[in-house]
Amino acid sequence: MSISIQISGFFFLFIIITNLTSDIFGYKTFGDIDAKTQLQKIKKDPRKFKISIFIILIEHLSIIILAVTLFIAFSPFNIILGFIWFISRISEALIQIYDKRNYFGLFDIANKYSNIPVTTEKDALIDSAHSILETKTSRFSIAQILFSIGTLAYSILFVNYDVIPIFIGLFGIVASIIYGLGNLIFHLNPNFKIVWSIGGLLILFFEITLGGWLLFFY
Repeated sequence: MSISIQISGFFFLFIIITNLTSDIFGYKTFGDIDAKTQLQKIKKDPRKFKISIFIILIEHLSIIILAVTLFIAFSPFNIILGFIWFISRISEALIQIYDKRNYFGLFDIANKYSNIPVTTEKDALIDSAHSILETKTSRFSIAQILFSIGTLAYSILFVNYDVIPIFIGLFGIVASIIYGLGNLIFHLNPNFKIVWSIGGLLILFFEITLGGWLLFFY
């Protein structure tokens, strides 16, 4: 159990690192992305685009590993909560992995966009790219609902069974609820995402704290 706990701690931190690294290479986990600008960036440095997708795929696969190691380490305390986070977080990762096949289509669109002089045809390609980015945002939002459910499940377990300092578990409960509610509010009103953004910062702090504690102090 000790090894699986330390591995879980490592992957909490590793997922954050890969996510930030993919952003450096141009992949935006979430945000208002202009399709035309995105196509121009991809054409300017296609290698950077491919690397960003490779890194974010590593992040998605790491989520699956994390779900498994957390299940091995902590599900004996409560098998129902264990299955909830196991199914939720693996589903979260699989949705995002599936979406990358669609997202990678931007590479082909970018090549066509730069080689077509006709404005009307370029506009059609921009529309196609915009559709891909909208689909990505929609799937990401669904994946994050599952993420919130999974995070809430193991945070509740941490609090109820006193397996980690209670303040970490309580913070996880608060962060996952705010993040999940922010996601739902954004769906109802796409112009209001401040709650989701605040939830994201809370989740980031929670996972850094939890990951560090599991890896170094458990």
